[in-house]
Amino acid sequence: MDHRITPVTAGLAAFLVRRLLTALVFVLIVSSSALVLARLAPGDAATGSSLQTSQTQLDATRARLHLDRPVAWQLADWFGGLARLDLGRSSLYDQPVTGLLRERAPRTAALASVALAIAAAVALPLGMVTGAKPRGLVARLVTPISLALVSCPPLIGALALLWLALSTHWLPATTGSLAVPALALALPLAATMERLQSQAIADALAAPDLLAAAARGIPPTRLVWVHAMRQSLRPVLGIFGIVIGSVFSGSLAVEWVTSWPGLGRLMYDAVINRDVFLVTGCAFVGAALIALGNLIADLARAVVDPRVQEGL
Repeated sequence: MDHRITPVTAGLAAFLVRRLLTALVFVLIVSSSALVLARLAPGDAATGSSLQTSQTQLDATRARLHLDRPVAWQLADWFGGLARLDLGRSSLYDQPVTGLLRERAPRTAALASVALAIAAAVALPLGMVTGAKPRGLVARLVTPISLALVSCPPLIGALALLWLALSTHWLPATTGSLAVPALALALPLAATMERLQSQAIADALAAPDLLAAAARGIPPTRLVWVHAMRQSLRPVLGIFGIVIGSVFSGSLAVEWVTSWPGLGRLMYDAVINRDVFLVTGCAFVGAALIALGNLIADLARAVVDPRVQEGL
């Protein structure tokens, strides 16, 4: 038994190491690019402040914020701080960036997690039904709704849900309420996942092994909800990393519109006020969350289909 387990364990460990290194490179590239772009953009935190009235004060502010240094020096200094878990100091809030991110990042992660949970709970069972019976009543009702929601950006959905909440009071619209931003992210995501799950089930049911199983007399319910569902997991999990990335990227705009106090609002304030280190810190944490989600999706794929360990 040890001879059978050892290669699989070693392969999974090597796969995990490769994915961790890829995630690390991704996070570093995104965060360093954000710093360079924020630094090269017109204006800076000193010129954006209304408190500076003379060139001497502007120069002093730039020196204090290290804005008078070359971009390469600032990038190297930021990486040095990152090694000490120091992401610099926010010029807007005059606080360490690490503390601001520690407060806001869990809220963005919670919003994305709730949206993913809602989407998966709704979309996967519906996709099973529509894929197994594409001409059935459920498919005829769900398919056009899914197609409409797939083409609806989360920002438009958030505005529509806010209007619905304010006009009907069916949803809480107060600042800090999770319902509107979570649904704005979950609905288009659920539509996308339903379409993918539906196609995956249809493909699985057309596979030769399942056709043979049906010919042997396996009940249709077991065929769909056990055998076909197991085979459909591979293609669905294959795009789950992209789905997770779209949730976090879409949440930035949704947070700003719905006043959800997460990374989206913090990033917006940082960009408007040319806060270089806060922009970089938000990009760093956002990229880290996306990388973590992709890593979890890849590990789930590797467990379901061991062949993925060799391909990624």
